[in-house]
Amino acid sequence: MRRREFITILGGAAAWPLAARAQQPAMWVIGLLTSRNLDFDELKAIHKGLGEGGFIEGRNLAIIYRSADGQSAQLAELAADLVGRQVSVILAIGGPVPARVAKAATSAIPIVFAYGGDPVGDKLVARWNRPGENVTGVSFIGTTLASKKLELLGEIAPEATDISLLVNPTGPVPEVQIKDVEEATRTLGRRLHVAKVSSGSEIDTAFATMNQLKIGAVLVGTDTLFGLNEDRLVALAARYKIPVIYNLREYCEAGGLMSYGASRADTWQQAGVYVGRILKGEKAGDLPVIQPTKFELVINLKTAKALGLTVPPTLIARADEVIE
Repeated sequence: MRRREFITILGGAAAWPLAARAQQPAMWVIGLLTSRNLDFDELKAIHKGLGEGGFIEGRNLAIIYRSADGQSAQLAELAADLVGRQVSVILAIGGPVPARVAKAATSAIPIVFAYGGDPVGDKLVARWNRPGENVTGVSFIGTTLASKKLELLGEIAPEATDISLLVNPTGPVPEVQIKDVEEATRTLGRRLHVAKVSSGSEIDTAFATMNQLKIGAVLVGTDTLFGLNEDRLVALAARYKIPVIYNLREYCEAGGLMSYGASRADTWQQAGVYVGRILKGEKAGDLPVIQPTKFELVINLKTAKALGLTVPPTLIARADEVIE
């Protein structure tokens, strides 16, 4: 059902012929460039943000949707297509690559990104507070949440003294993620084991090693690699019966134990707001990159039971969502 709704919401406007759009004097056209298909909730949040600026698809706004369907090599061609259509803004979603490709394709069309990475480290912008050039956006990177995640793990797995951090050394700000968790484990009196992985098969090896080391709990770092291996991570955690905390609710919906991180819906909405502000005349380079301010805790009670864990009622009461 959601897939059909997705097509209804986005496909109609994207398929309008140019002649039909020309008959709409107040019709703005933007391009949505993504490495993957967005789900209904993500699109709904983007539309909500656009609506805050008075931009309603089908009334005064048309969206041309271009997805690489997981094939990043196609992004350059898709970005060139949007530039050729002279869209007013490009909204680039799904990791740093769509925004990077869009930036390489045009220095004139404003670009708004939304992803979980460090846009300065990824060379999308010069500075967080004043990006410069034609690019800005929203990041839901959660590298400073280590203490909170460890506290949450401590409540659900209090006997876990050896903690492992799963991090991609080639991903966004791995050094910062490691430093944050090192400081947090030291403060809480835990021992940290860093597991560096850069492929799906290395994730398998890392969990086997964690099992041998009798690791009590795991934090999954912020990286696109882990999102692409969501089912693998959840399955490995279940196989070895290791409590794992993730940064996005999608892991819990797939069977993961617990997640704490920035609200994705809020991220997409803020990206939509920025697109609207640019359409009204503001310059992308003058708009500071937005960092997350709204966070959510999700707990999967079914998974906790399978792991033999008891979730304290106080923790359940604090959760934004409990999956049963």
